[in-house]
Amino acid sequence: EVQLQASGGGLVQPGGSLRLSCAASGFTFSNYAMTWIRQAPGRKVEWVGSIGAGHLTSYAVSVAARFDISRDNAKNTVYLQMNSLKPEDTALYYCARGLYGSRDYEGQGTLVTVSS
Repeated sequence: EVQLQASGGGLVQPGGSLRLSCAASGFTFSNYAMTWIRQAPGRKVEWVGSIGAGHLTSYAVSVAARFDISRDNAKNTVYLQMNSLKPEDTALYYCARGLYGSRDYEGQGTLVTVSS
């Protein structure tokens, strides 16, 4: 059974940083691209970024200069390092298996709130 569990969310002040983790199980993690997605209250789901099996990354324009995705295949975990956080980054963040347009599993999210 494929399982994806995001963690690391919380309350952070504008300009602060957080690192989210997504622990994966039930499949050969190293063979798959992984994607981070977010959904803010009252808004549509938004692609944040992806990391390929070969560690190549891509990001949404809104986060490209501030966020960094990495993966540790030995730990079956993908990370989202978020820096210079803004109130508009407030959302439920979750990870998915695959690239955004072809993702097949999504995990439960972790809530990030950016507020003073």
